[in-house]
Amino acid sequence: MKILDKYLLKTFLSTFFTVFIILFFIFILQSVWLFIAELAGKDLDLPMVLKFLLFAMPRIIPLVLPLSVLLASIMTFGNLAENYEFAAMKSAGISLQRAMKSLIIFISVLSIVAFSFANNVIPYAEYKFINFRRNIAQLKPALAIAEGQFSDVGLYSIKVNKKSGVNGNTLTGITIHKKSAMGEGNKTVIKAKNGLLISSEQSNNLQMVLNDGYYYEDVIPKKYEDRSKFPFAKSSFKKYNINIDLSKLNKVNVDDASISNTNTMLNVSELNYTLDSLHKNRNNEIISFSENINQRVGIKRSTNVVLPIKKTKKLPDNLLSMYSNEKKLTVLNYASSNIENNLLSISGTKTELEFKQKNINGHILAFYDKFVIAYACFLMFFIGAPLGAIIRKGGLGLPIVFAVLIFITFHFINTFGKRISQENGLSPILGAWMSSLILTPLAVLLTYRATNDIGLINMDIIMAPFQKIFQKIFPPPK
Repeated sequence: MKILDKYLLKTFLSTFFTVFIILFFIFILQSVWLFIAELAGKDLDLPMVLKFLLFAMPRIIPLVLPLSVLLASIMTFGNLAENYEFAAMKSAGISLQRAMKSLIIFISVLSIVAFSFANNVIPYAEYKFINFRRNIAQLKPALAIAEGQFSDVGLYSIKVNKKSGVNGNTLTGITIHKKSAMGEGNKTVIKAKNGLLISSEQSNNLQMVLNDGYYYEDVIPKKYEDRSKFPFAKSSFKKYNINIDLSKLNKVNVDDASISNTNTMLNVSELNYTLDSLHKNRNNEIISFSENINQRVGIKRSTNVVLPIKKTKKLPDNLLSMYSNEKKLTVLNYASSNIENNLLSISGTKTELEFKQKNINGHILAFYDKFVIAYACFLMFFIGAPLGAIIRKGGLGLPIVFAVLIFITFHFINTFGKRISQENGLSPILGAWMSSLILTPLAVLLTYRATNDIGLINMDIIMAPFQKIFQKIFPPPK
């Protein structure tokens, strides 16, 4: 490796890792802010918080890595151009492409590492992250209940005055409001002097054992004027058990085969297998429904056998005229009911098929996302390097402005394409690659202009029409 290649690679790597660490720290803080409700005020110890953040870190890499490459490229080549080092290279016969040779090799290796990371590490981290959030209440069930305030847990709103014990499982001064399943407010209140939380990591149920308390329940009479006669029912107890479903503590359900919960936890081979199964399942459902609806309306599959046509009497144009008024009403009611049932069945199946198609689209997007991150490293380098050579500015000023604008554009187009594709308004393949397809011509244009020493904007071409107009209005003196 020549001295120039070593110098450029050393300069780029030092800038890249510095920028990467700073941006990674910023995005980690953003993740903490997003999940602050799950971390704050729940007596989580430091190891559990660190474990929570450790599982959340890999999902940040697809955002941080391309932005780091872009910013490091602009800063590195901007500094070289600003200090006239590029001018010295060109005077020695070294082109921009030759100067970028060692960095292109590094970006190629980085792209391979990025794909491997997205294909192996991120799915595993997503699986651990979702399960950790789900099991956090099983590991420390008292985390779901805060002292001195009501905490919603499924159908119960629980308040305790004090928690004690090793894991805070011993409760004192317990007040529980049981919500009505029909959404009619709290009609049951349970108060107890103390209690104990019992849970198991293998179970989704949390058992609360209450001691020495009272059970109050409103009695709702059939007539409103009788409410004053039945104010409430009261009973006392020495011991009372309540079973709480721990799955209510977390909005994420790992058993739910929805888009956001499964596709991010699969690698390329698993996504291929899952997509094949999803397509077969959807096609089989379409065939099954079509056969079912055909049988309902009396349409049979066509066969190659031609049946002889029997001669019958000519039927009247209005078939209902053959029946009495009473039978007409019966026939019409039956037909109307049959049509409504068929329409409901078609509507329900259509909704289910649309959901399954969205699920398929989500898996296709997740499949191509792993390749997009690898290509994004190349794309951002070939945008940042020539852009830095053109603007001839290094440091943390103008390069950051350009990097942020370009990356926001890339991220916005990427998110926009995914959302449209998710709703089946665009091909998932096109939605996943939309940002790359739009910004690739920009990378080609910037590389061409930087190679040929053309500025970012040719002001002479822009100002020429205005100069002609100005000369016509104010001609120069003869």
